[in-house]
Amino acid sequence: MKKAAVVLIALVAVLLIAPAAFAQTAPEAAKPPINPTTLVIAVGFGVAVAAFGGGLGQGRIAAAACEGIARNPGAAGGVRAAMILGLVFVETLTLFTFALGFLLYSKL
Repeated sequence: MKKAAVVLIALVAVLLIAPAAFAQTAPEAAKPPINPTTLVIAVGFGVAVAAFGGGLGQGRIAAAACEGIARNPGAAGGVRAAMILGLVFVETLTLFTFALGFLLYSKL
């Protein structure tokens, strides 16, 4: 229950900060109406969440693979191949988040 409250508070904080990223500057400015400071904060937060989730997922994948190999050593090759494929997918999602953040920041 306590974890859910912390996650909910963090989500509310992010939702309250997000509109500031689209706050408009002076009308004579020709730049897009995106505040660079809040965009950097949002990108950093997104990459941090992706890295945390990716690390957690990779840990669970490795633990399940080790448990499967320990129960049936004869299936180690197949389990190892499935584990590596799963790790690649999880890491790819984290790298996509990093690339998206980099592209958003380079658009400024």
